[in-house]
Amino acid sequence: MLKAVNRVLLGLLGLGLFALGGGVLLGGLDLQRRWDFGMPDWWPFRGPDDVVLGAEGRTRWRDEGWWWPSVIAALAVLLALLLWWLLAQRRHRLDRVLVKTEDGAAVRLDGRTLEDVIEEEAQALDGVSRAHVRLTGKRTAPSARVRLLLEPHADPARTLGQLSRETLAHARDSAGLDRLPSKVRLREARHRAQRTA
Repeated sequence: MLKAVNRVLLGLLGLGLFALGGGVLLGGLDLQRRWDFGMPDWWPFRGPDDVVLGAEGRTRWRDEGWWWPSVIAALAVLLALLLWWLLAQRRHRLDRVLVKTEDGAAVRLDGRTLEDVIEEEAQALDGVSRAHVRLTGKRTAPSARVRLLLEPHADPARTLGQLSRETLAHARDSAGLDRLPSKVRLREARHRAQRTA
């Protein structure tokens, strides 16, 4: 649903900007006169000397008492809508994972529990200081986003291999999933330099 809303909004916004930019370009290059065609009477850009917003348009409502509160309210609503849209883009954590059993029934597995199990097993790996796991995607096809904080002595390639072959494979098999695509982000823990006397 969110993808469809995004595509429609971005399509409408792009179409509007394309039409506005094309109209300004037509007027700025004086293509109406050169190619001998007319624009509707309400169209503001007639030639290269026209401006997008003239002096009369800029100052018409300035002295009215309702103008500035209306502008501020409209901008506040626009900002709230844009913030809502931005927050809606974040991938939400899965609360449930649907697991198919051998008899064909579907069982709901708590997503947070599966995340906690993966985190605990990942933190038990040699060289991992801390792990954070978030399940995203669909309930029937989850994916994992894993962040590992590695200790200074850790071998990133070996840790990543163990995580993939053991931890994530255990989670995938225990949840009865065909696959568990994962994105892993590794970061090294900062440590103070040791001084010798």
